[in-house]
Amino acid sequence: MRFSWLSKQLRRFFPSLNVKPEHFEVMESKNLVKEGKAEVLYPPYVFYNPVQEFNRDLTIAVISQIAKEKFRKSQQSLKHIKQKQTSTDQEENNDVIAKDSEGEDDLEAGKYYENGIRILEGLAASGLRSVRFGLEIPGVKEIVANDFDKAAVEIIKENIKINKMEHLIKASNGDAAMVMYENREKDKRFDVIDLDPYGSPHLFLDAAVQAVTDGGLLCITCTDAAVLCGNSPETCHSKYGSVSLRTKYCHEMGLRIILRSVEAHANRYSRYIEPLVSVSVDFYFRVFVKVHSGQGKVKRSLSKLSTVYHCVGCGTHHLQRLGHMIPTKGEGNYKYTPGSGPVVRETCDDCGFRYNVGGPVWAERMHSPEFLQALIGSVEKDKERYNTAKRILGMMSVVNEELHDVPFYYTTEGLCSILHCEMLSFSTLRSAFLNAGYRISLSHCDKDSIKTDAPSSFVWDVMRAWTKEKPVKERHIQDNTPCKGILSKPCASDVSFEIHPDSNPESRLKGLTRWQTNPEKNWGPKPRAKRQFTDDDESKAGKKARKQNSEAVEPNGENDSRPCKHFQKGHCRHGESCKFVHCTK
Repeated sequence: MRFSWLSKQLRRFFPSLNVKPEHFEVMESKNLVKEGKAEVLYPPYVFYNPVQEFNRDLTIAVISQIAKEKFRKSQQSLKHIKQKQTSTDQEENNDVIAKDSEGEDDLEAGKYYENGIRILEGLAASGLRSVRFGLEIPGVKEIVANDFDKAAVEIIKENIKINKMEHLIKASNGDAAMVMYENREKDKRFDVIDLDPYGSPHLFLDAAVQAVTDGGLLCITCTDAAVLCGNSPETCHSKYGSVSLRTKYCHEMGLRIILRSVEAHANRYSRYIEPLVSVSVDFYFRVFVKVHSGQGKVKRSLSKLSTVYHCVGCGTHHLQRLGHMIPTKGEGNYKYTPGSGPVVRETCDDCGFRYNVGGPVWAERMHSPEFLQALIGSVEKDKERYNTAKRILGMMSVVNEELHDVPFYYTTEGLCSILHCEMLSFSTLRSAFLNAGYRISLSHCDKDSIKTDAPSSFVWDVMRAWTKEKPVKERHIQDNTPCKGILSKPCASDVSFEIHPDSNPESRLKGLTRWQTNPEKNWGPKPRAKRQFTDDDESKAGKKARKQNSEAVEPNGENDSRPCKHFQKGHCRHGESCKFVHCTK
């Protein structure tokens, strides 16, 4: 059965290929991908990137945690009902509570649960991710693996059969946005929606925030890092509604632009987001957010956003909130006002250069510390489930150590390059901030990062104090440069470089795999998969165009009256033997 279907597909796209049954095993071994518990076939026209195994492992870990949370809530509701029914016997109530609390760890992957979670993978390609969801995530009711390409959907169906997941996974052929729009009614919504497009997900966000349940999870990948990191601010604004900037902290800014965009889409439908995990990894961004409903909470969204002022000289950054929440009488009551400013002068106080303006961006926490701790504990407990467990634990530990209430960071290399001075060691720089009473951390976005709640004036005081110990060469201190502007000002703070006992973060002391080396040669984004058209959905115009193109390739007989296009461009290699007419018009 599998051979007949595969051979039919091969004949469709390679008419001259003679496929025989004895060739099947060879072809199957070449196209068989094993990842996690899944084994899937993928032909050349279906997109697959092995480097994103970390993405898929992390997603499975996050969704597994969400499934446990939903099961726990449903069990708590069941407890409440049973407590009412057996209120006359308190001991019996305690037995019921004990049994229900134990059930959370008894969930099995690959098994159907009537009260389990429903998952939609909007752009499934080969279906590998959906198959892994079915085989590795406990507490699942249904998984819908959707793709717009009919040929890809046939592969998905075959992979479902190979892995014996017919009872959990359903293949769907349709536009991802339309599938979500068709399921936006409350009783049809998905508990989890996973969007992993090639490029930007902006076309699907409006539908996604409507089709996910209240408190449900959106998993979103963005691979258009160049746009989000400031190479095309106008394109970023057209897709995400924010202006990106080319800065040292551009990867965190990209994450905050994505979160702001999802929040904006959700606000239109009286919904708002709760970020759980937001990471910049390899060549893409990945965010996991819960979507909640509540018009009262939506009003707070304006105060969660900020405009970014970035100095083009020294790289100092300042944030200006778009709105403020002012507490009033009564618990939970607020007055909402516009933001006040400007927070900066026309030129930078540190170096005298001008500012670029970007944003708006999400200025609140990008991660949930509570969720991160639960996630780390879960992965630590079941390391054998994930091939990239070490990297998950290392990166999530760094993420958990970040200063969650401090947007953006500096880099040691960036600070030293401005002043043309000798580099500081990791411990020396951290100690200077800790000795002064400020908080400091790394950012998972850059292993050379400095995230601190210290003002920019103290950051440069630290660097001025360092240049006194390691003087800058005179030839670098030139007029009209950030270096001259910064070093011409006195150091206004007491700076101590004595090594602080907390200068090494816990993740570094434990020797965790915090920063991954290149996973393979040429590990970046793969080429976009080409859609395979069938005879049914191919337009007549397309057939006609291909026919005309094919006729233009070869001449009609010895004396073709059509002009030679190569001769007109000046590079016909046939000369007088050319069967087309050599003319200059």
